[in-house]
Amino acid sequence: MPYVTAPDGTEIFYKDWGAGRPVVLSHGWPLNSDSWEAQMLFLAGNGYRCVAHDRRGHGRSAQVWDGNDMDHYADDLAAVIDALGLSEAALIGFSTGGGEVARYIARHGTGRVAQAGLVSAVPPFMLKTDDNPGGVPIEVFDGLRNDSIADRAQLYRDLADGPFFGNNRPGAEVSQGTRDFFWLQGMQSGHKNAYDSIAAFSATDFRQDLPRFDVPTLIVHGDDDQIVPYEVGGRASAELVPDAELKTYSGAPHGLADTHKRQLCEDLLAFLNSHGT
Repeated sequence: MPYVTAPDGTEIFYKDWGAGRPVVLSHGWPLNSDSWEAQMLFLAGNGYRCVAHDRRGHGRSAQVWDGNDMDHYADDLAAVIDALGLSEAALIGFSTGGGEVARYIARHGTGRVAQAGLVSAVPPFMLKTDDNPGGVPIEVFDGLRNDSIADRAQLYRDLADGPFFGNNRPGAEVSQGTRDFFWLQGMQSGHKNAYDSIAAFSATDFRQDLPRFDVPTLIVHGDDDQIVPYEVGGRASAELVPDAELKTYSGAPHGLADTHKRQLCEDLLAFLNSHGT
């Protein structure tokens, strides 16, 4: 199986599909690179090399005790990009993966990067604080932590059956298979890794990272996102990333990579094809 060794010795699993200019995809919590398979299949079939890794402690990567934070996530992403010698890459991050992309650009720059994409992403800052009054209250994230300790298998089931895919909305038709796949990926994560990652995605402040984006950037967010609210995520990020293109998916939930996968695939392809034109 393909692995890259991160600077602290952590073994990071990755997938590498197709040939062409690289598209590097960072996944959400508590998932792994399998969550990108629809987009990888589509983009690799349209002339791009798709690389996606399992975040440390998730999927097939090592379940290390320490380093479950955005700085380490970004450095792990850099290790994959460097080890594979990728250049002119498009970095696309979903949810927590969007934070990973933002922190990568802040720490490592865009020397190997030609484009960036934030999909249902956690930047610029999810947590409600005195200087971020529109954020999500800490009690929400404390609830996730408490539920994770009490019965994380049921927590993942509840997220999949409810707000993640918008399955709690009238008329929603999210298949049992899609919901089960979310649960399966969640249970493949390390318990402590997934627990620590709640703080990483909720309390990391990316407001100083986003203005450092100096490549074309696509931001995609659903306006019915119950996990990362639209105003907290996509719209706020679009105000901080220079010249970002914001695509708002009407009525879309957080998990739009599944519920709106065809639309997202086509939008990503159009964005990728725009490079150099």
